[in-house]
Amino acid sequence: MGLIVQVCKVLGLVLIGLLTIMLIRTATFPSKQPEVTECKALDTDFIQADKDLIRRFQEAIRIQSISWSRFEIELDEVTKLHLFLEKSFPLIHSSSLVTKEVINGHSLLYTVQGSDPTLMPYMLAAHQDVVPVKDQDWDYPPFEAREVDGYIYGRGTIDDKHALMGIMEALEFRLKLKQIPKRTVYLAFGHDEEVYGKNGAGKIAAELVKRRVMFDFILDEGAIIVNNIFKGLDKPVGLVCVVEKGIVTLNLSVEALPTGHSSMPTPETNIGILTRALSRLEHHRQPILFGHGPEQQMFEHLASEAKFPLRFIITNMWFFRPLFGWVLTKLGPSTNAFARTTTAITMIHGGFKTNVLPPNAWAIVNHRVHPAQTLQQVVDHDHSIINDDRVKIKVEEGLEASFISPYDRDAHGYQVISHSMRQVFPSVLVAPGVMIGNTDTRYYWNLTKNIYRFTPTIAMGTEDLKRFHGVNERISVSNYEKVVNFFYHVMQNADEMAVSLPHGHSQEL
Repeated sequence: MGLIVQVCKVLGLVLIGLLTIMLIRTATFPSKQPEVTECKALDTDFIQADKDLIRRFQEAIRIQSISWSRFEIELDEVTKLHLFLEKSFPLIHSSSLVTKEVINGHSLLYTVQGSDPTLMPYMLAAHQDVVPVKDQDWDYPPFEAREVDGYIYGRGTIDDKHALMGIMEALEFRLKLKQIPKRTVYLAFGHDEEVYGKNGAGKIAAELVKRRVMFDFILDEGAIIVNNIFKGLDKPVGLVCVVEKGIVTLNLSVEALPTGHSSMPTPETNIGILTRALSRLEHHRQPILFGHGPEQQMFEHLASEAKFPLRFIITNMWFFRPLFGWVLTKLGPSTNAFARTTTAITMIHGGFKTNVLPPNAWAIVNHRVHPAQTLQQVVDHDHSIINDDRVKIKVEEGLEASFISPYDRDAHGYQVISHSMRQVFPSVLVAPGVMIGNTDTRYYWNLTKNIYRFTPTIAMGTEDLKRFHGVNERISVSNYEKVVNFFYHVMQNADEMAVSLPHGHSQEL
């Protein structure tokens, strides 16, 4: 009995010591948020959303540059957008510093020459095209760009013409102030991002590779600013995505059993074999990989503003990581997507008549691949889970996850973006994140090792998230004003900000 008491005392002291260490870590965990001078409307370099600026944005939205499919794009509307940009931004199109090129007939590449050739250039990217709409489902016509209660409704307002126009407005403003950039900047606007971008960004990238252009960093569309992202975190969060998940689409087919009449069925059918395989995939998901990508660091960047007990858990992830990763997979589809490779059965086909046994059956399974996994590892996992040689698995298409771009204090591009975000959105917490979809950046991997994905758009709730590629897409006038100022500060900070050092506004330089 005495030995048991002694063991319990020792265990108690160990637990008290462990808890003490964890509480000290919680209390002393440093903030990873950049300290900046807030961008204010009274600043001499603040870009006001006046009537002309809003009118230009509305006119861009009215141009119906729809990508219906890879083979059907409203190219006449894309051309109309080009002419509109020339008319709307006369300083850009007349400046001796700026060279405009049309790539592959429809994509745009602007080069703004910097004054210091020793500095590596950077690139800002957006896309000209938008996804199709069903007019009858909208409260307001999707290409009218009507302003209602401080919001502009229209296809492209948050994907991605607000970024394209914001970049152009910011550059036009710099030229108006006669600001000569120190660092050369490229502006890349593909015309087919919504249908995989092969003929737009793909051709832009090929041209830049041919010229041996390398970039300090690239910024393209990505995650947005979201409120109430987790319980225990009251402030909005903006994720600068430093990696993009891979994608692999699989065709699962079964042609193992002969056809016949349904009045004399075999014990199994091809459809039955296939559906059991699909059920196994849904019930035995890909492994949890939380912490093997930048997901843990994402939470640690938010820790200083989290409430107890979330702060206690995040600051002691060395202890809670396995449990926390498991919890993420149970909270919902969005958090599950951070923690593992996702599995989605998107198509299924089998049979052609009600009284005939199907000669074959097939289904499409789409995986979005965690950066810690390869496509082959995903396919191997599916084979092991299905464990049935009658089910044939064929890779229809695939793209490995991107490399992870740096996001420490010495990562110039990440620091430029995060500082700019905090200057324009001062209440927003910045953290590195994972892009769960795919963007044009897939074509830019050979141009830099510093690729970042962020869209300066604020989603107030789940209803706003549904507007992406959905009904009643909109942006507030105040948000669009911040979009323009965000890109202006990116341009300023890319020129003036030394690595790891904060930067104020231009009048403070």
